[in-house]
Amino acid sequence: MNVTLPHHAPSCPVDMRTAIRRQREMLTSMISRAMRKLSRECAAMMGNRAALETRLARALDEIPYCKHLYVLDTQGVQVVSNITREGPDARHFGRDRSNRPYMLGVLGTSNFRLSDAYISRNSQRPSLTAIRVMRTEDKAHAGYLGADYDLRELPMTQGLYAESQSWRQIKGDPIIRDSLFRQNRAQSPMDEHIDVVLPLMTELITHHGVFHGKLHFASSRATIWLMEDPFSYRILGIDELTAPDICLAYPHQPYTERAIVPEDAIRPIFEIFRELRFADDNIYLRAGSINVCNGMVALNFSCDGSHYIRYDEFLNKGLDFWFGGAR
Repeated sequence: MNVTLPHHAPSCPVDMRTAIRRQREMLTSMISRAMRKLSRECAAMMGNRAALETRLARALDEIPYCKHLYVLDTQGVQVVSNITREGPDARHFGRDRSNRPYMLGVLGTSNFRLSDAYISRNSQRPSLTAIRVMRTEDKAHAGYLGADYDLRELPMTQGLYAESQSWRQIKGDPIIRDSLFRQNRAQSPMDEHIDVVLPLMTELITHHGVFHGKLHFASSRATIWLMEDPFSYRILGIDELTAPDICLAYPHQPYTERAIVPEDAIRPIFEIFRELRFADDNIYLRAGSINVCNGMVALNFSCDGSHYIRYDEFLNKGLDFWFGGAR
């Protein structure tokens, strides 16, 4: 297969874990500073519920983005109402928070902890809790200052993380894998018309504005996404996929400039789909897709295993890579 592969400058995408870590570091710095002074003041008021609640109500204007503030005693039992911007919520007075994940191990490790995100019990929304150990002037442990945050309301300083383009394999249902060699590929209508379907899909991608196309071989259908309407998808049945005049329904468009995949690579990618579909009666391609804008090929096999691989790496793999030489 003679395919022109472009040369890309090396890049350093920020993966999801790095993006989350950087965001947490920014939030930890911002929240910890805001709670430090307040925790010292609240430590001196322990035992005076009214004074604590009055001070926490003022603090909501001092601690940005905070949804709830509260104080716990040294045993993790709440000694004030939840202080919110709508007023105090007395339902939480006396609540034992000692076994909540954000409390476990906080004493003795650090004076401050920002929890992992969790789904809140009350709002059922992703949330964070910051806990600051309160200490008196002589460093004695006086309790805990807690602040709850709704993830929707926190500032996001990081850009959208970059999806990794490294080959990824994801195993599926083990029951399907166990029964793999007790089943054989059944000839589908798409299999029977593959010589029409593949060129037609190639045409839709290269000349009719489709940037993401997925072929479902077993169910004889395709799913396509268009550059001019990327938020919706179209489902094409076998009747549409075997009728070249379907191109009349999608106006002619030049191949998108946003494509990473070269135009002349589309047909060879679909031809490899054909080979993976027919190469073996037990292990065979059930569905395959190509996204020309992010350059990724996705494959789902009869063993329910899924693969995500960059298009140029995919083109360079032989059948032995997918079948382990046991074909």
